[in-house]
Amino acid sequence: MHILLIEDDHKAADYLIKGLGECGHVVDHAGDGDSGLHLALTGSYDVLVVDRMLPLRDGLSIVRMLRADRNATPVLVLSALGEVDDKVAGLRAGGDDYLVKPYAFSELLARLEALARRVQPVNPAHRLHVADLEIDLRRQSVVRAGRAIRLQPREFRLLECLMRHAGQVLTRTMLLEQVWDFQFDPQTNVIDVQISRLRAKIDKDFDRPLLHTVRGAGYKLSETA
Repeated sequence: MHILLIEDDHKAADYLIKGLGECGHVVDHAGDGDSGLHLALTGSYDVLVVDRMLPLRDGLSIVRMLRADRNATPVLVLSALGEVDDKVAGLRAGGDDYLVKPYAFSELLARLEALARRVQPVNPAHRLHVADLEIDLRRQSVVRAGRAIRLQPREFRLLECLMRHAGQVLTRTMLLEQVWDFQFDPQTNVIDVQISRLRAKIDKDFDRPLLHTVRGAGYKLSETA
């Protein structure tokens, strides 16, 4: 993830930058509200971490201005203010999540990962392609190498999700959230069954497989394993 951290406590900021960096994430840091707002408006980030109490401009003001500018980047608000009314104010300002200080790094990381998973890339095209596989979102049709493939609605939704994230590994949790709208693991083999059915339709009898299982991680759609 590419994360913007807006935090005026430099000791706390250094701790987060180090921890998030060790997890493979890239962090830009702003130490006051004005510079943080500028970076948020001009940069491209997967998620923002915004302290509520900041010099020059408070965190909730930043969030309101971002939403007024139609910037939909997910925002995690950090604050020492932990009353219910404080949390409600943060969410109503446009925050997507609210974490009270002091917090555990593991919880902050889990919340950031959850926010990033909710975001689905916007693809204005009506057709998606991976190698010789194509889906038409308007007609809800699938073609591979010129051959029409009939899919059930859930299979189509699963394939669309995989194609929108072509080349990326999608975990079971991500697929449950994006394809089944589950916010929990139903402890069934529903994903395995649907993946097997989809693979039989889009890969069987073709020269090379496109749907790959990444052991211990999830699934991906790509020209190479």
